[in-house]
Amino acid sequence: KVQCRFKMTTPSIQRPLMRRTAMPPQCCSARLNLAVLMFFGFTVVYGLRVNLSVAMVAMVNNTEPSPRTNNSNSSKHVPVYSWDSETQGWLLGAFFFGYLCTQIPAGYLAGHYGGTKFLGFGVLGTAALTLLTPLAAEWGPSWLFGLRALEGFGEGVTFPAMMAMWARWAPPLERSRLMSFSGSGGNFGAFVALPLTGFICQTLEILFTNYLLVYDPRTHKRISEEEREYIINSIGPQVMPVCQVPLGSMVTSVPLWAIIITQMCSNWSYYTLLTSLPAYMDNILHFDLQSNGSLSALPYLGGWLFSSLSGVAADLLIEKRVFRVTVTRKIFTTVGMVLPSVFLVGVCYVGCSHIWTVLFLTLSTTTGGAGAAGVYINQIDIAPRYAGFLLGITNTFGTIPGIVAPIHSLDGWRRVFWLAAGLQIGGAIFYIIFGSGRLQKWAMTDEDRAEAEKRRSTSICT
Repeated sequence: KVQCRFKMTTPSIQRPLMRRTAMPPQCCSARLNLAVLMFFGFTVVYGLRVNLSVAMVAMVNNTEPSPRTNNSNSSKHVPVYSWDSETQGWLLGAFFFGYLCTQIPAGYLAGHYGGTKFLGFGVLGTAALTLLTPLAAEWGPSWLFGLRALEGFGEGVTFPAMMAMWARWAPPLERSRLMSFSGSGGNFGAFVALPLTGFICQTLEILFTNYLLVYDPRTHKRISEEEREYIINSIGPQVMPVCQVPLGSMVTSVPLWAIIITQMCSNWSYYTLLTSLPAYMDNILHFDLQSNGSLSALPYLGGWLFSSLSGVAADLLIEKRVFRVTVTRKIFTTVGMVLPSVFLVGVCYVGCSHIWTVLFLTLSTTTGGAGAAGVYINQIDIAPRYAGFLLGITNTFGTIPGIVAPIHSLDGWRRVFWLAAGLQIGGAIFYIIFGSGRLQKWAMTDEDRAEAEKRRSTSICT
């Protein structure tokens, strides 16, 4: 009696070791140079994104009915405004109103035309608009709200462009480390926003020029043949200009909705701290402005280090076949959401201890960096050819907490931290149940389907 046993195998993009190509060294490689460029690019845009959060502490005076000028130093005249907590919340959330508008269009266009110019112009445009902040504040909160929304509109193209570029550049066994490192520039930008603002502005032109010199690996002028062959052979034909998008299949894709829901839950906590932590340091802990800026930035130093290391660890687990891609993504997502929740809840019960409060807030954001190797790069696992477009979709939903959270985070801090913690734990559970790292059928190319069919026909019979 002959019994045929069929075992479904995933396409080559899901099992990168099937396409074995000699891995050229990363040191001084074109792909590592691209990661470094992206890292500093996101350092710039996140520094520009969070600067108002700290500046708001110095700009606002709730005790006087009209704007005044701080003349404590005769050589400096700093306007101070009487904006109530609701107005401050709207101003801090204004950025995200514009930010969510360009996510999906940018993802589609970056997938079709490439993400290089979108990323470069997104960084440059946001910086140029930020220079108008003092003038807009003088004209009134409505003008400042509009300016911040416009900054978000310009910056909204950056992450979808990054994902579209990595879909062409990141070999499957290096995705986690390359993407986590480049994206960690966001945490680093939040950390250095104040002390290195001058440096950021001076290096902006250099970054923009270098972005314009980045090409597809097939046409890159300074890449070695060894590295070009490695990238092309390991990635395969999944990535190509996107003309038609299977929207129906995307809408009904459970793994995609797992990414969307999980990112929304995780971002609620992240954006709450990103936009409102300086206000918490000022109103609750009563730190002076200099200490406020330094201590508000401290958690993002830990987040930057943790996210970079998590990318390396995730790639090693996949390369050594310790865990499959799906399990690896779930592990890092769970760590990056549950541990921060525990520390956030801890903040609610340390009383007036400044040391424990700062320690728990720092540990919350630090451990949250583990999620960089989890759900935040999962789009490229399930559909590499649509990665930029999918990031636009998931980031659009993920931006909603950036609008809502600041408006409700200036009062009732214990409720704020409990809500953020609860959403994160709920999101982690949802992702554990429904998340996936497998290439989805609707994202397969004709070659993928042919290869899967070939595997079916050559299944081992015993």
